[in-house]
Amino acid sequence: AAALAAGIYVLGGPITGRKRRRRGLVPGLLNLGNTCFMNSLLQGLSSCPSFIRWLEEFTAQYKTEQEKSQEHHQNLSVTLLQLLRALSCQEVTEDDVLDASCLLEVLRMNRWQISSFEEQDAHELFHVLTSSLEDERDRQPRVTHLFDVHSLEQPEVTQKQISCRTRGSLPPVSNHWKSQHPFHGRLTSNMVCKHCEHQSPVRFDTFDSLSLSIPAAVWGRPMTLDHCLHHFISSESVKDVVCDNCTKIQAEGILNGQSIENQRTTFVKQLKLGKLPQCLCIHLQRLSWSNQGTPLKRHEHVQFNEFLVMDIYKYRVPGPKSSQEQLSQKNSEETTPGIKDGRAGKPSDAEQPAGTKPLFMNGASSSSSSSSFLMSPGAFPLAAFPECRAPLYLYRLMAVVVHHGDMHSGHFVTFRRAPGARGGSQWLWISDESVRRASLHEVLAASAYLLFYERVRGRAQPQS
Repeated sequence: AAALAAGIYVLGGPITGRKRRRRGLVPGLLNLGNTCFMNSLLQGLSSCPSFIRWLEEFTAQYKTEQEKSQEHHQNLSVTLLQLLRALSCQEVTEDDVLDASCLLEVLRMNRWQISSFEEQDAHELFHVLTSSLEDERDRQPRVTHLFDVHSLEQPEVTQKQISCRTRGSLPPVSNHWKSQHPFHGRLTSNMVCKHCEHQSPVRFDTFDSLSLSIPAAVWGRPMTLDHCLHHFISSESVKDVVCDNCTKIQAEGILNGQSIENQRTTFVKQLKLGKLPQCLCIHLQRLSWSNQGTPLKRHEHVQFNEFLVMDIYKYRVPGPKSSQEQLSQKNSEETTPGIKDGRAGKPSDAEQPAGTKPLFMNGASSSSSSSSFLMSPGAFPLAAFPECRAPLYLYRLMAVVVHHGDMHSGHFVTFRRAPGARGGSQWLWISDESVRRASLHEVLAASAYLLFYERVRGRAQPQS
């Protein structure tokens, strides 16, 4: 038997090296020693076509540069694109298992200390990848080099740009380096004084993923993704804040020459989504702390749907409204209490009497309309929610990363859409090298750690 096995190995090569991928499946990824965190994240990212297209635009400049091809492989964007194209079956490969060690090598070249033999976190790696891509873009020149004759001869260098050079400026870089990262969004932060209702200037902060905590108020009860989103944007009171407007009002009532102290009041602070990205990564924080100060993992199931409506969480700039808009807002506020332009508050239990229609749309429900919405295989069923006829910010679930285990050890697996199969309605379960088909019901029942959504166009929404 040993001689027969040796003969087969010599004549045909190793059996594992000759495995071919089954039709409809994607390649698995070799576990290099506790690298399931990287494998699961790569499978999730490869299910987002917008991110792959952005990487293709991002790396297009390298194809026109007169450099050695070996130097291109040192760029994170090139290495990541090759892996994601292979995992999304855009590269011609029949291998059953791929090796992603090249990505670790590139990250180490970028001075990231990532050991392949220690437990790591998939969400932290996501931040590493996005920040490293930003660093790579920042290393590129903002204007075309004088000796880059090929770029200067491109059609996009118009006569207007050439005339600008005579005034001391150079034509800008190509649009490949100006395109917005598909995972980048903006948060708005509002501060309103409780005493004089003066609103401070709105602050903007960039994010690449939304980290949502599981609200303690609903621990032990059925939770939806909307519970976490409402908790994220719920208002909070900030005490002992200097209010310039209150100080100004106080100064107007005092005789000239008398100094006054800065008036400190309580402000109401609220976060909203000022700009929603094309690809939305939602991180469900499952870290908690016991009374003794030890870390614990929360295993509660957060219910989520195949489609996600984000209109209610979008920041709107307050301004004058027409009579039709005011009527529309009044009807919207009657349907979803606590929602106003530029602000939103988590509705109280008193605002949702027993037996009324549930407010939360982005989570499973026992109602018949929500169950049909939950099991929708393709298009967004607008008829199920008459109060949201044409959502502007509609997202479709592309992948789910699940963590099995506790805070100290465990394993990451991924549910993702199969590329190109029946409009992307086929789901796959992937654990490193193992790949099998899965149902949408199995996906929605998973205890999600990372959710990857991609923005789509609603049925009733005109294309813009």
